Amino acid sequence: MATPSMFATPRGGRVTWWLLGGLAVVLAAVVGLSLGPAGPTWWRVPLVLLDRLPLLSIDSGVTDAQWNIVWQIRAPRVALAALVGAMLSLAGASYQGVFRNPLVDPYLLGVAAGAGLGATIAFAVNRDATATWPINPVPIAAFIGGVVAVALTYTVGTAFGRSRSATTLVLAGVAVTSLATAVQTFVLQRNNDVVRQVYSWILGRLTSATWGDVRLVLPYIAVSAVTLLLYRRVIDVLRVGDDEARALGVNVSQVRIIVVLAATLGTSAAVAVSGLIGFVGIIVPHAVRLLMGSSNRIVLPLSMFAGAAFLIAADIPGRILTSPSETPIGVVTAFFGAPFFLFLLRVREARQ
Repeated sequence: MATPSMFATPRGGRVTWWLLGGLAVVLAAVVGLSLGPAGPTWWRVPLVLLDRLPLLSIDSGVTDAQWNIVWQIRAPRVALAALVGAMLSLAGASYQGVFRNPLVDPYLLGVAAGAGLGATIAFAVNRDATATWPINPVPIAAFIGGVVAVALTYTVGTAFGRSRSATTLVLAGVAVTSLATAVQTFVLQRNNDVVRQVYSWILGRLTSATWGDVRLVLPYIAVSAVTLLLYRRVIDVLRVGDDEARALGVNVSQVRIIVVLAATLGTSAAVAVSGLIGFVGIIVPHAVRLLMGSSNRIVLPLSMFAGAAFLIAADIPGRILTSPSETPIGVVTAFFGAPFFLFLLRVREARQ
C-alpha cells in the first residue's frame, strides 16, 4: 500500500528547485520593474535597485520622478501579479490533488462565476463609484460572490452522502456555475451600459494595481497559502484513493473541506483584485508535475514560485506591445496558455 514516504524526493534536489524557483521570481520581477511605456531606461532600473540595497552605492542616473514611476506604478503591479499568480497556481495544484485530477483548476467549484456575478451586480448598482461610494465596491462584491458560490456548491455537493462527495462536488460546481452565469447574463441584459466594464473585468486586469490592493489581498492569500502548504503531505495520501486514505487514518472529508475552503479564500481574494485570469491555475501545476513528478510536497511550493514568475512575465507583453493602450492579461495568458496546454496534453498522452 502506498504511503506518503513513497513520494519522497531527495532533500538536496528539492532545495535546488526551490532556489531556482525563487531566482525565476526575482528575475521576472526585475524585468517587470524595468519595462514600461514611461519611466527610466530599462537598464537603469537594476542599477537603482542595487543602489537601494544596504552597503551599496551605485550612480544609476535615475531621478526621483523616475523612481516614483517605478515604485508607485510598476512595483505594486509586479507585486500583485506575483501574489495572484502564486495563489492561483497553488490553489490549482491543491484542487488537482484533492480531486485526483491534473486537469482541474481553481475555478472548478464556481469561484469564477460567483465572482463574476458579484462584480456585475456591483457595476450595475454603482455606475459612478467615485461619487457614491467611499471605496470601490467591485472587489468586495467579487470576493463575496466567489465565497458564496463555493459555499453553495459544497452544501449541495455534500448533501448526497460522503462516499460520493468528490464527484458530486464537481457536478454541483457545474450547476452553480451555470446558475451564476445565467443570473449574470440577465443582469447584463437589464444594464447594457455596464457591459464594457464587466467585459474588461472578466478579461483580467492589473492596470490599476496599487499598494492598497496588495495590502488588501495579502492577509487572505497568506492564510490560504500557509494552510494549503501545511496540508500538502496529507494531500499526497489522498492520491491512493479515499478508502485507502481512510484506512491510513486520514479524515478524507475534513481534509477535503479544509483544502477547498483555503483554496477558495485565496482564489476569491485574488480574483477580486485582478479579475478572471485563466489558465494559470491549470497550466503551471501541470507543467511542474511534468518536471518534478506528482508529489504534492514538491508540486505545491514550486507551483507558487512558477505561478508568480509566470504571471509577472505574462503581464509584460500586455503593457508594452500595444502602448499606450493595454491588452488584458487574461488575453495574454490565454494566447500563450492554450497552445502550451495542448502541448502538455500531447506530452502526457505520449508518456502513457
